[in-house]
Amino acid sequence: MIDIHSHVLPGLDDGSPDLKESLRMLEIAAAAGTTDLVATPHANLQYGFDPSIVTRKLAELQASAPPTIRLHYGCDLHLTPDNVRDALANPERYTINHRRYLLVEFPDILIPKTTAGIFSSMLEAGIVPVITHPERNFLLHSRLDELAGWVAQGCLVQVTAQSFLGRFGSEARAVCKELMKRGLVHIVASDAHDSKDRPPRLDLARRHVAKKYGEAAAERLFVSNPRAVLEGEPLPEPGRPWPERRRTWLKLWPQSSLP
Repeated sequence: MIDIHSHVLPGLDDGSPDLKESLRMLEIAAAAGTTDLVATPHANLQYGFDPSIVTRKLAELQASAPPTIRLHYGCDLHLTPDNVRDALANPERYTINHRRYLLVEFPDILIPKTTAGIFSSMLEAGIVPVITHPERNFLLHSRLDELAGWVAQGCLVQVTAQSFLGRFGSEARAVCKELMKRGLVHIVASDAHDSKDRPPRLDLARRHVAKKYGEAAAERLFVSNPRAVLEGEPLPEPGRPWPERRRTWLKLWPQSSLP
């Protein structure tokens, strides 16, 4: 599996505080079946984002990482005016693997009225916004039609693995189901911050998605779509609805009733 959203680099934001914790996170990810993980430190009003520091820490962590996992460059860009201006002027500073896809996060208190215009400018500049965890943003819960409009523009949507499992509450879990039903989920990622409460595990969520929506959905959301993002390529096919699979029941009749 490929995880495009994690806060695994030590000492850069509210994720891993030190190298020891970062290595523990990578061990967990590798053991759970993750082969590639994108380190995406926050770029927001609280945490500055310096590409040179990110690149250096990425190389240092990769040197000590388990041999079965590869690390990649990225950023969790909050949609502030300054960030948007700099991303438009210098896309490669923020995009995953310096290519075309960029994780973008809305503030918890405001969805700008100019969002469609912001995304249009990014797309024209060759940046594909990947909207992170809308199921965890309560302002977006009642604005899924707008989210669908941004997807129609060309944006992607990433949901958090643990949201499927109830870690962020019943409402976030219900919104996950609705997003899947409406074809508004392109990628599932961990958004890992530590080794215990928010670990970089995708295996449990993948198992859940395969059971509820089918193996094809699990493969698309955890492997093929994230791989396209890593490589800066178009998704294998456009997003599609993933309705929950209906349960089938086999009624067992008493032996005496059989002919």
